[in-house]
Amino acid sequence: MKAAIITIGDEILLGQILDTNSRYLARGLAQIGAETVKMLSVADERTEILRAVEEGFSNTDIVLVTGGLGPTKDDLTKKVLAEYFGTTLEFNPQAYVWLEEMFAGRPERMNEYNKSQAVLPKSCTPLRNLKGTASGMWFEKGGKVLVSLPGVPFETEYLFPAEVLPRLKAKFKDGLLRYRMVTVFNIPEADLAMKLAAYEATLPAGIGLAYLPSAGFIRLRVTAKGEAVEKLDTFFEALLKALSGLTFTIADNASAEDAFARRLRKSGVTVACAESCTGGNIAHLITAVPGSSAYFLGGVVSYANEVKKRVLGVSAEDLQKFGAVSEPVAVQMAQGVRKITGADFAVSTTGIAGPDGGTDEKPVGTVWIGVAGPKGAYAQKFLFARTRERNIGKASIKALQLLLEEIEKK
Repeated sequence: MKAAIITIGDEILLGQILDTNSRYLARGLAQIGAETVKMLSVADERTEILRAVEEGFSNTDIVLVTGGLGPTKDDLTKKVLAEYFGTTLEFNPQAYVWLEEMFAGRPERMNEYNKSQAVLPKSCTPLRNLKGTASGMWFEKGGKVLVSLPGVPFETEYLFPAEVLPRLKAKFKDGLLRYRMVTVFNIPEADLAMKLAAYEATLPAGIGLAYLPSAGFIRLRVTAKGEAVEKLDTFFEALLKALSGLTFTIADNASAEDAFARRLRKSGVTVACAESCTGGNIAHLITAVPGSSAYFLGGVVSYANEVKKRVLGVSAEDLQKFGAVSEPVAVQMAQGVRKITGADFAVSTTGIAGPDGGTDEKPVGTVWIGVAGPKGAYAQKFLFARTRERNIGKASIKALQLLLEEIEKK
């Protein structure tokens, strides 16, 4: 079962917004064994949309389209899809009822542009959108499926699991594609590949290993297709044995944040963070996962030394003597945020993210990470990368890792 994803919108091609829909939909398709083999981004132009749909349908079973469903004249998707499927645009009473129900609780009234959202291609099955005024549309042709979704990410993220995924599961049953994921920390990609060379040599046809590197960690994906699906668990367990001696976490959902969340939730403790060079990124990674309020109490972004002193209780003398990027300051930051939040454990970061501010003694990429818990506090020094984004990413992941290691010692 193969799939194509098409995003429509000049704003994507102009670089004004990021295409997050394609990533979200591809991950969702993989849940039902659909292999995304093509992603296209096209302008709001009739010929470009038609060409993309033709190309998408040429060698796939499923085509997902996002964008171009607004009420204004530049939104062409409904017209083009009606043309492609040889049907007409007609008023859809069910879609209009949904619009009335949506506007019933709003102070503004429905105008003619809003009402036009109930005009849909006659041959489509409307999909109710509880997050917006544009209905999704389900088309079938020659045993294949095309689904048109709004371009607004939170609307797509509602419609896909609520309306699309159940229909795809019912129609296509099992596409015979499965994968397992493991997240590995603290090893360069080339070194990891060397360690796994013997393992990769054992992989049969239908089983593949992919490396997905990010700042501070590498995700490994073992994918099985066709008859090899039955062997997936066997080769995944073999991979875990090959990773012996490394720090890794099994995370089939392919998210490092979720992997950390599982371990934090399981620990039964509360945590907090004090951040300088990471600027709140650690707190973001933790709270990006639903349910994090069960274990995350809060954080302090103490960018300025004055905040380190007044809020976290860092010694003015130590700041003067050792500087903000130092072991005693990192330790005191972790202790301070643990004290003011009442958390069981806390982690801190202070460093030079760059691109400026480095010295011979403390070059760009120098980061001290502090950890505090019931048994005391400590800090470790790291030298990460030369670029700001990678330093923030690597420091954040390393901080979470050290925090978990300390928690799991308890």
